Amino acid sequence: MRNEALVGYLLHQRPYQEKRALYYLFSQQHGVIHGIGKKGAPLFMPLQLFATGKRDLKTFSQINITSQNIISTGTAEKDDIATTLESVPYGNITGQQQYSALYLNEILWRLLPTEDPMPILWQHYQDSLHQLRQPLDTDELRLCLRQFESHLFNELGFSLILTHDSVQDIIEPDCSYCFLPDVGFMAVLQNESQSEHLENTTMKTVFMGADLIKMAELGITKTTLNHWSKLYRHLIDHLLDYQPLQSRLLWQQQQRYQ
Repeated sequence: MRNEALVGYLLHQRPYQEKRALYYLFSQQHGVIHGIGKKGAPLFMPLQLFATGKRDLKTFSQINITSQNIISTGTAEKDDIATTLESVPYGNITGQQQYSALYLNEILWRLLPTEDPMPILWQHYQDSLHQLRQPLDTDELRLCLRQFESHLFNELGFSLILTHDSVQDIIEPDCSYCFLPDVGFMAVLQNESQSEHLENTTMKTVFMGADLIKMAELGITKTTLNHWSKLYRHLIDHLLDYQPLQSRLLWQQQQRYQ
C-alpha cells in the first residue's frame, strides 16, 4: 500500500526510537496492521492515518483523531493529537471500564492475524467502546465483555455447541461435563470423582448439564452470566496458550488496593 487512508483504533504500542512508536492498529479496512509512526496516538479513540509499505511493518503518517460520525461518511476532520489527549484522556473511558477496554485491546492484538479484514468485528469493537463510555454496573460491564468475546470467537471460527456433547449425545441436565476447547463437552463419569474436585485438580472446566441447557436457551444474559464467564475465560486462556493477560493482572492489582 502507498499512502492508503485508514480508519481504526490503536490496540497496543511499543517505544521505537526517541520520537516514534511501533503501533498495532485495528483498521476498518484491513484488520490488524503493524506500523511505525510519531508518538502520541491515543487509545480508545477513532483515528485516521495514512499507511505506506509493502512489508508487514508499515509507515504511519498524518495520524489524526476523527469522530464516529465522520467515520461513517468516509471523511475525516483533523485535530491535534496532543491537545485532544490532554482534554479527553483515554476517550473518557475511566475506572473499571478502562481496564475492560484494555482487556479488549489485548485479546485482539494477541489473537487476531495480521492484515485479515474483519469489518463486522471492527464494528462490534467500536460499539463496545461506546458502551464502556457509559455508566455501567458490574453485571452490565461483564455482559459487554462476554458479548464481544462471543463475536471474537465467531470471527476466529470457534462454534460452541451447547446442546450435544463431543460424541453427539444430547446434554443431560443431571450429568456433569468437562469442556475441552479442541473437543467440546465430555461427560464426566461418576467414578472420575465429583466435578468440583476434578476442576480443581486438572486444566478442565466442568459444567452441570442443566447449566449448559440454560445457556443454550437464554444466550448471554444476567441469569447465565457466571457460566459464560467461566466458559469464555477457559477458551481465552487456551487460545493464549495459558500465558497471562497483562490487563487482567492490572485489574487484579487494582482490586487489591481498593
